[in-house]
Amino acid sequence: MDWGTELWDQFEVLERHTQWGLDLLDKYVKFVKERAEVEQAYAKQLRSLVKKYLPKRPTKDDPEVKFSQQQSFIQLLQEVNDFAGQRELVAESLGIRVCLELAKYSQEMKQERKMHFQEGRRAQQQLENGLKQLETSKRKFERDCREAEKAAHTAERLDQDINATKADVEKAKQQAHLRNHMAEESKNEYAAQLQRFNRDQAHFYFSQMPQIFDKLQDMDERRATRLGAGYGLLSEAELQVVPIIGKCLEGMKVAAESVDAKNDSQVLIELHKSGFARPGDLEFEDFSQVMNRVPSDSSLGTPDGRPELRAASSRSRAKRWPFGKKNKTVVTEDFSHLPPEQQRKRLQQQLEERNRELQKEEDQREALKKMKDVYEKTPQMGDPASLEPRIAETLGNIERLKLEVQKYEAWLAEAESRVLSNRGDSLSRHSRPPDPPATAPPDSSSSSNNSGSQDNKESSSEEPPSEEGQDTPIYTEFDEDFEEPASPIGQCVAIYHFEGSSEGTISMSEGEDLSLMEEDKGDGWTRVRRKQGDGEGYVPTSYLRVTLN
Repeated sequence: MDWGTELWDQFEVLERHTQWGLDLLDKYVKFVKERAEVEQAYAKQLRSLVKKYLPKRPTKDDPEVKFSQQQSFIQLLQEVNDFAGQRELVAESLGIRVCLELAKYSQEMKQERKMHFQEGRRAQQQLENGLKQLETSKRKFERDCREAEKAAHTAERLDQDINATKADVEKAKQQAHLRNHMAEESKNEYAAQLQRFNRDQAHFYFSQMPQIFDKLQDMDERRATRLGAGYGLLSEAELQVVPIIGKCLEGMKVAAESVDAKNDSQVLIELHKSGFARPGDLEFEDFSQVMNRVPSDSSLGTPDGRPELRAASSRSRAKRWPFGKKNKTVVTEDFSHLPPEQQRKRLQQQLEERNRELQKEEDQREALKKMKDVYEKTPQMGDPASLEPRIAETLGNIERLKLEVQKYEAWLAEAESRVLSNRGDSLSRHSRPPDPPATAPPDSSSSSNNSGSQDNKESSSEEPPSEEGQDTPIYTEFDEDFEEPASPIGQCVAIYHFEGSSEGTISMSEGEDLSLMEEDKGDGWTRVRRKQGDGEGYVPTSYLRVTLN
């Protein structure tokens, strides 16, 4: 079924329908254009959002980037940014493949429709003109017939009139003959015109207009097909980016699963671990002993000993620096303003950078030497002397970098020794018992004889150990006998195991209850006795938890 056959008399209907189809095409183009603008605005807002939340500092300078949480967040932002890029591709695809192409196609359809309807109107005009000509010839034929009939009637009347002259009768007959001839010509002309009009009319209704209507039908069907394809482009533009969007969403999922709380805790340790040893235990400052002591010439302190106590207290406070306010530090080249662990890391980074630069300069020097050799063997390729300044500059850079590498290696070795030293102190303090005092236990016989000798021992024990004393054996052999005091002055519990390998010391097990026989006189040793009474001797004060009676 086609329009030319079924809608042969619906010219105005087809005109309205085809115009409606083109209006629908334009409406869809406008819709897609606005849809593309929405996608573009959406992508722009997403990119602005990502830019707002991305770190402002470069990644290499931002310590927070080392945390998996921050890395996942940045990856999430990057995936959102890629997602915004896909929305921009959708907008671009819609703008080009739909808006521009369909708008151009709509203009072509409008021109084609206009041409077809102009052709139809010309055919209608021609048919109307033929009908007018037919009507004109018909009226002329009708008029000529009446005139001929009238002339024939007049000639017959004069012929029968006895009073009419022969000349009048003859003239009337000639006039009637002429009118008959004219009517006959009008008849022939009318018949010819009628035949021509019928032929034109048949051609108009059975050939010319059906062809025009069929062209309009073909045009409208092509327009509808193209519009349907345009509908499909809307979903096709989305489907083209679905795989990438799927990867973006998968990347977001991976970013979410990449958060590693344990690793972040470790990263925090690596970033901020100072490398300092933990502060040691505060010593008991027995101000009551000052009242019982007698000034001695061997004492290094004042008679009342207060300055030394204040100094010890100051040293104790100095050890607890992490809990106080930190003063503003001055940045130094060797990073000595940083804690040992951080200093070591920064020096390691600087050393690696210098080594990379040094390797680069050495590679460049080798390349320049090879190029110089080529120039010397093939002078037409270049002047060897032109490379001398660059070679000299490279050698200078190499020497400078070597000196910097040596400097950083020395600093790094010193920093690593500090870290190992602090780490060893910390481990020894907290994972194993503290080292016993470097000085030997006091002379028990003299300590039990008189109080004056005790004061002398205290004065001499308060002297700081010399540098040579740090390298002497921890325990010194001695042979002493102890006089039992009347009764213990307190109780104590061993918090660490101690092996009394030197004479004058006593072994004890962790958790063992002991009787306190004599307090620490400042030399780090305390005299204890076993509960069973089968042993008495000195043990390190730091190995005990003391309770005085």
